[in-house]
Amino acid sequence: MRNGQKRDRARELRRDMTLAERRLWNVLKLRQMEGFRFRRQHPMGPYIADFACLEAGLVIEVDGGQHYESRTDPGRDAFIQSKGFKVLRFWNNEVMANPEGVCSVIAHALAERRPIPAFPRKRRKGQNQKADMSRSLRIALAQFDFPVGAVYANAERIAAMIVEARDIHGADLVLFPELAISGYPPEDLLMRPGFLRDCELALQQVARATHGIVAVVGWPQSAGSVVYNAASVLREGEIETTYRKRELPNYNVFDERRYFDVDPDGGACVFDVAGVPVGLVICEDLWFAEPLGETQAAGAQLVVVPNASPFERDKHAQRDALLAQRVSETGVALAYLNVVGGQDALVFDGASVLADGDGLVHPAARAFEDHWLVADYDPATRKFAPHDWPVDGDEGRDALAWRAVVRGTRDYCLKNGFPKVWLGLSGGIDSALVLAIAVDALGAENVTAVRLPSRYTAGLSNDLAAEQCATMGVKMETIAIEAPFKGFMEALGPVFAGREADTTEENLQSRSRGVIMMALSNKLGGLLLTTGNKSEYAVGYATIYGDMCGGYAPIKDLYKTEVFALARWRNTVGGTPVIPEAVIARPPSAELRENQTDQDSLPPYDVLDAILLRYVDQEQSRDEIVAAGFEAAVVDRMLRLVRISEWKRHQAAPGPKVSRRAFGRERRYPISNKYPG
Repeated sequence: MRNGQKRDRARELRRDMTLAERRLWNVLKLRQMEGFRFRRQHPMGPYIADFACLEAGLVIEVDGGQHYESRTDPGRDAFIQSKGFKVLRFWNNEVMANPEGVCSVIAHALAERRPIPAFPRKRRKGQNQKADMSRSLRIALAQFDFPVGAVYANAERIAAMIVEARDIHGADLVLFPELAISGYPPEDLLMRPGFLRDCELALQQVARATHGIVAVVGWPQSAGSVVYNAASVLREGEIETTYRKRELPNYNVFDERRYFDVDPDGGACVFDVAGVPVGLVICEDLWFAEPLGETQAAGAQLVVVPNASPFERDKHAQRDALLAQRVSETGVALAYLNVVGGQDALVFDGASVLADGDGLVHPAARAFEDHWLVADYDPATRKFAPHDWPVDGDEGRDALAWRAVVRGTRDYCLKNGFPKVWLGLSGGIDSALVLAIAVDALGAENVTAVRLPSRYTAGLSNDLAAEQCATMGVKMETIAIEAPFKGFMEALGPVFAGREADTTEENLQSRSRGVIMMALSNKLGGLLLTTGNKSEYAVGYATIYGDMCGGYAPIKDLYKTEVFALARWRNTVGGTPVIPEAVIARPPSAELRENQTDQDSLPPYDVLDAILLRYVDQEQSRDEIVAAGFEAAVVDRMLRLVRISEWKRHQAAPGPKVSRRAFGRERRYPISNKYPG
């Protein structure tokens, strides 16, 4: 059976797995067996094994299924064993009737096995060439934004940048981010055959423009009925080789297994650049030891890693530790390039990194900014010498979070054709912070703030809103809501007759503001920014079709305590404080009734946010939260509010992710949900 036929047959067997095979695969694929990684329907010479663990040298066969090839072929086991693999066989009915016993046998076999090398890889160009120790290799990393769906614009830009890397920066090798041709994440665009064809044609266009330099470009590669997350090596007008990503993330914001497949015959990719054997892995591959280990075993001494890794707090430290660990395991030097820019609810921070072969991790490139990053690699020492590598002066949590929400807001507005924005400015902390974000993102001349006072609005609120607009140079409008609110009340009077006032009247004020703000956006152009924070979205302390109106929510993933912290941080940079101190100091209030404060309905925000952090971000249970010292009645009430507010969050505007567990794309709970935990 030829390689192409084997691949097609392996894909067919993966689609047509028996119930017993699927049951066993559900255990193996999650690394529940001693942490070992298994592959399903893995080609081995002329055969296709049901399940194979290359690290432990173990093959598992489930007999009794519908297989075209004979499972009693006497040469099959002999061939597999000749490669150093142990073979375990189970009948379908064993797996279905006694899964615990089957897993016990597998676990015992894994404990006995010592890791062995994987099948020998095909020799690749440059693999066995000795590195030229007499000169350094210059590498240029394109830390730029490549918008999703802008296939031909991205291709034209990449082609021009390849020339720039060669002629301006003197690079031997230029690296572009993961899926740079299509942009990341392309989501269901990958289900459109025309989109995939355009991506392939665009890559060919880029290849034709590549001369006198080697380029690595990421793109989605269609191969029959499957699609791969791929990166191609381009040289002298041709596509020299293509590497297909092996580890597909399917957690948090990632769902790559919905779109991409893993090539069962895929192996290490090593190519020569100026006498240096260079390897290639993609993003998630680096989080597993096997892909990089195999690339090093195939001869690479320098490995380039294109990424599309979205920002979240504290991720930089995790990434640096990972690079140091992988270098210590393999001795290869790593050039880690991350894309930059906002894409809907995701913000990619760039912050690309170099790691020397001795384990030294260099300072990250400046985050959230587009840059050419240039470094010289010395093959004799396996060390980098950054040539043009701007670094951050402040990588503190608040500084990075601020730049994330600013970049996310700017890119969302501009990519969707909204160079100008509106927001309601109440004199409270949330809208004050959103105004500062909007000005930093788009410029004061492109922001209009609107005061919308009611009969309950304090004079101080109006004064503080005016003070901030004057400080930041923002145009301010004032439109009172008393008249439209009265109109609603008069219209509803006959129906409401005999009923006491409640939150309905409060929400009508908020909805009056929402109608006005949407009308301004509609008539005069510009996107309406909504000003709700994560604490409010979590417990439903927001009015649907009222203060939730808007097209983008810049602080949606910031708890209230984080909003205060960012406001204080922003006032420490750039000279004059931009948020009046009185805004930060006063108790938060929706001002929808006399003498109202948020704590009339909610516990103090330091308590509320601590409960929400445990429940939403850390996924702790009610009992775990109570055991941590929180009052049971308060926990029960807040968790109930989170559950019954899901329908509101499903209708909320997108906003930039900065936390480990953001509402929307990342935390996807059912609206109709009876689970109380």
